[in-house]
Amino acid sequence: MGKRIRRVGSIKGELLKKSREAALAAVQIFNNPNITFKSESYVVLMIIAWTYLLHAYFRGHKVEYRYWHQKGQRREFDRTKNGAYKYWELERCLNDESSPLDRDTSNNLRFLIGLRHEIEHQMTTRIDDVLSARFQACALNYNEYIKKLFGASNGIEKHLSFSLQFSTISTEQKELLEDQPGLPPNIEGYIRSFDESLSDEEFSNAHYAYRILFVPKTANRKGQADRVIEFVRSDSQLAETVNKEYAVIKETERSKYLPSQVVGLMRAEGYPKFSIHHHTELWQALDAKNPAKGYGTLVAGKYWHWYERWVDEVRKHCLENRGRYS
Repeated sequence: MGKRIRRVGSIKGELLKKSREAALAAVQIFNNPNITFKSESYVVLMIIAWTYLLHAYFRGHKVEYRYWHQKGQRREFDRTKNGAYKYWELERCLNDESSPLDRDTSNNLRFLIGLRHEIEHQMTTRIDDVLSARFQACALNYNEYIKKLFGASNGIEKHLSFSLQFSTISTEQKELLEDQPGLPPNIEGYIRSFDESLSDEEFSNAHYAYRILFVPKTANRKGQADRVIEFVRSDSQLAETVNKEYAVIKETERSKYLPSQVVGLMRAEGYPKFSIHHHTELWQALDAKNPAKGYGTLVAGKYWHWYERWVDEVRKHCLENRGRYS
């Protein structure tokens, strides 16, 4: 019995060790300026890190995390063609009722799992900046849970420092995040679809995507400029003002329109002959309901809504055909 207990503890410890190593490697690779394959490496390594972390947790709580099937009166474990046990992948771990992770942390990981499915079959470009908030949340969530489940001594924050930048955060970067012309259509469509499947509360939660607003700050006295970033209390007046302004911007960026509203906008802008029929002809000709194009989304599983980007496309069409619709 003593050997059995030591064996369980030994495997649990090894899983935890490998988990921490994978997480550290993921962050170090992402922060390395000489590596261009950042996001892809980060996603794969963090999924491994979280899988081993949950395996260690399940092992410590005597939860069977191997695939098996019932054969007569006994349980038979599934194996690979080489005879190894088939252990749960990360998504199966998240779906189990024994998972210790909260909803928003699970949402973040489900996003990464889906993203891995999209990027493992083809080369991707320019997704580091777009997805950095999800990656940051994933890293913070990992550090929180490894300490929560296995003790503060297992935290990895002491091994990592803040990443310094050679470039400033500019308005061009804001525009880059709003529109990614070089983003692969399958990735863009996946991101939009996943985000739209979340409630506003889930989308805004820091465990899903960790977003920080930066404002240039000039120090008034010596000693005040030692910190590049200053954090303020979430319940302070400054934080309340910033959050209100950001909420307005976010809501504006995520506006959606029904077809009748798009037609109404065009008529109000001087195209009274533009109709639902014309609108339908246009989106069919451009295959605009293809999710990969990012023109709109299906809401509640039945009603198609159009984004501002599609409204601009319709506006351009009406302008080019002014004589027909005026």
